[in-house]
Amino acid sequence: MKKQLLIAAVAATMTSAAIADISITGGAKINYTNTDYELATKNDANAFNHDIDLTIVGQSGSTKVVMVIADETADAGDAGFDLEDRYVSSSVGDVNVKVGAWDNGNDFVSDSARNDGKFSANTTVGGVKITYDAANVSDESVTIAGSMGGVNASYKQETAGEEIKLSTTVAGVSLAYHADNSDTANSDKSSIEVSGEVSGIKLAYVQIDADTSASIGGDSWAGDFEVADSDTGAYQLSNGQDVTAMKISTSVAGNTVAFTRTDVDGKATEDTSINKFTVTRPLASGATFEATYTSIDDDGSTTTDADILDLELAVKF
Repeated sequence: MKKQLLIAAVAATMTSAAIADISITGGAKINYTNTDYELATKNDANAFNHDIDLTIVGQSGSTKVVMVIADETADAGDAGFDLEDRYVSSSVGDVNVKVGAWDNGNDFVSDSARNDGKFSANTTVGGVKITYDAANVSDESVTIAGSMGGVNASYKQETAGEEIKLSTTVAGVSLAYHADNSDTANSDKSSIEVSGEVSGIKLAYVQIDADTSASIGGDSWAGDFEVADSDTGAYQLSNGQDVTAMKISTSVAGNTVAFTRTDVDGKATEDTSINKFTVTRPLASGATFEATYTSIDDDGSTTTDADILDLELAVKF
C-alpha cells in the first residue's frame, strides 16, 4: 500500500511538471563590414560586429512569461546581455491580457519602441477584434480591426492622432495602405505598398510620404531609417523627405538573390539614391551566409557617399 501511495505521489509530481513548459529559442549573427567612402579625406572603415538574441518562454496553460535578452556590438559600454522584452500574457474569460515591456515592431513610417509598464487587452466580438493599449509613459489607444469582402482593415484612435491600415489581394497582387495621422499640424505620414510574384520573381514597390514637420523612421525592406542617427547602420532622414523603393528577388542555383533601389526625396539638395544587391545562401553547417553590397549617392552631402560590403553569417535555433 505504501509503495502504491509513493508511486501515485511521484506520478502526480511528474504530471505537474509536464504542465509547465519552458523553451529557449534564439539567433546570432556576425558581420564583417567594409565601408569605402568616396570622399578622399574621410578614412575607410572596417568593422566586425555581432548580435545575439535569446528568447525564454515559460508557459502554463494559456499563461506565458516571456523574456528576450540580447547582446550586440552596437551597445557601446555594455558588459553583457541586456534584458529587452519582458512580459506576462494570459486570458481572463474571452479577454486576452498582456503586461510588461515589449517592442511594438517596425513598419514603413515609424521605428520600433519599447516601454516599461505597458498594458494590452483584446477580445473579439462578432469577428471584430477590439484592443485597448496603455502604458505608464504614453497615451491610451483603442484599435478596431476586422475583415470584410477580402479587405483587412484596422483603425486606431490615439490621444494625439489616429492610425489607419488597409490591405487586400487582387488577382495575386497584394496592396497595403498605412496612414499615421497626427493632430499636430503638418505631421502626417503614410505608405502604400504593392507586391506580387511573376514566374518565380517577387516584386515589391512602396511609396512613403511625410509632411513637412514629420520624419520617416522604421527598419523595413525599403531601408533602415531613423529620425536620429542613433542606430548603427541606419540612414538619418530630415522632416519632409519622402521615400520610394522597389525590390526584385528570386532564387538562382540555391541562392536567394535580391536587388533593392531606394530613392529619398524631399529637399532640392538632399536627394539620395541607395542601391543594394544581396545574395543569401543556406550552408550545410546550419548557418546562413549573406553578402550585401550597398552603394549610397547623396546629393546633399559628400560625406555619406559610400560603397559598403557586408558579409554576414547567421544562425537560428
